[in-house]
Amino acid sequence: MSTSTSTSTAAVVSEALGAPAPVLSFSPVVLDVPGRPVDLQVRVSAPATGTALPVLLLSHGHGPSNNLSSLNGYAPLANFWAAHGFVVVQPTHLTSATLSHLVADAPGAPDFWRSRAEDMTHILDRLDVIENAVPQLAGRIDHSKVSVAGHSLGGFTAALLLGAGLTDPDTGSVVRLVEPRIKAGVLLAAPGRGGEVYNGPVAGQWPVIGGIDFSTMAAPALVVAGDKDDSRHFTDMGPEWHADPYTLAPGPKALLTLFDAEHGLGGIAGYDAAETTDESPARVAAVAGLTAAYLRTRLHPGDPAWRTTSEALTTGPAAVGRVVSK
Repeated sequence: MSTSTSTSTAAVVSEALGAPAPVLSFSPVVLDVPGRPVDLQVRVSAPATGTALPVLLLSHGHGPSNNLSSLNGYAPLANFWAAHGFVVVQPTHLTSATLSHLVADAPGAPDFWRSRAEDMTHILDRLDVIENAVPQLAGRIDHSKVSVAGHSLGGFTAALLLGAGLTDPDTGSVVRLVEPRIKAGVLLAAPGRGGEVYNGPVAGQWPVIGGIDFSTMAAPALVVAGDKDDSRHFTDMGPEWHADPYTLAPGPKALLTLFDAEHGLGGIAGYDAAETTDESPARVAAVAGLTAAYLRTRLHPGDPAWRTTSEALTTGPAAVGRVVSK
């Protein structure tokens, strides 16, 4: 993407979402969760101004870096979302490399799929505590407007919270961890279906991913997939695998397919992360703007942010991707 594309993206986003506000970021907020092997620590980022702010829970992925997969990651998204009116809450899940020396033998290791989803429920249960722990935030949150976003394994976690079912690989029973307080979500480069297509060389090490059932994921969601995100370690299905949370789930859903994007979606996990194979600040800006616009419209029905932004950024010769909806 060219500099001119980045400039036009900023102009579109500014028109739809307004000027960014200064951001206050506070961490860690520490929650003592009975039965969890270590305390639940979260980072909270919020605009310095505004009231009736919606909450956006952000679930990190399981990448190779120590700190990007923790409350310290995803700054390009967290900062943008907070600057445009969201209270972003980022937990450090037990899968984080920062905790591996403490939880390697804990129940649920190594994927901690149940704990990851339960982290978000614990956060919502104690949102008052979090709000009062962060300076200048008390009284500014709208507790009725909650959304979730997740990248990669975080997208898997978000899918469970939005209603996807899961066959527990250890027991064979179907588990549902839907969180009804979450009104909408964004799945970023999330895993797809199991079954015969879940046949890559490391699929056997992650049987839980192959156990997901998107047919019950009824909550509104935007699925973001890169058309060059070919996860051969999990499947030979190709990049379309990451569209499964859209294809196999009921509506209302939207699918944003980003042109030339790989699994990092331009570098959303961290500024200047060397592990990003498709580094593009312009693509990150587009992802941030489109996701913020989608959630704003979902949480505030009638707000034109999603229609305005998606039409501007996914049509014409400078389109960053394409959008379909159902």
